[in-house]
Amino acid sequence: MGFTHFDENGRARMVDVTDKKETVREASAEGRILVSREVFEAIRSGSVEKGDVLNVAATAGIMGAKKTSELIPMCHILPLTNCRVSFEMDQEECAVYCTCTVKVTGKTGVEMEALTGVSTALLTIYDMCKAMDKGMEIGEIRLVKKTGGKSGDVYNKTHHERNRKKKELNIL
Repeated sequence: MGFTHFDENGRARMVDVTDKKETVREASAEGRILVSREVFEAIRSGSVEKGDVLNVAATAGIMGAKKTSELIPMCHILPLTNCRVSFEMDQEECAVYCTCTVKVTGKTGVEMEALTGVSTALLTIYDMCKAMDKGMEIGEIRLVKKTGGKSGDVYNKTHHERNRKKKELNIL
């Protein structure tokens, strides 16, 4: 399968989904931010000066998912039917893991919306905590799974390996 966002002359184009059938589609993405011990404890205790970091970041993640088509040029505007942003705090790593799950009934998938939601949530954590730690690192952003649509279901093995490791450590 070739690149679908280019026409026969190599110019960028939006994919035409007019003839595709509407199906229920869902995508989940995850990422993490590594922070200092001080920031980790401040987030956990709710003592960051700017407010409740994880609630603000969850709201930002949902907003980011909803605005994806305004940020990524070839994304279709989608009427999202659900978006959930959740966090797991890993004390040993001083990491906050974020997961964004987005759902739609439509003609195209919501992978970009899930990835944008995670990215926006993690950037919000950075923004709210940067006065305490400018060395925070955002990374490991990836699609975890997608369901629905013509290409079928996709599951990222790396995610499942991390969850298996966490279960062995009794973190879940």
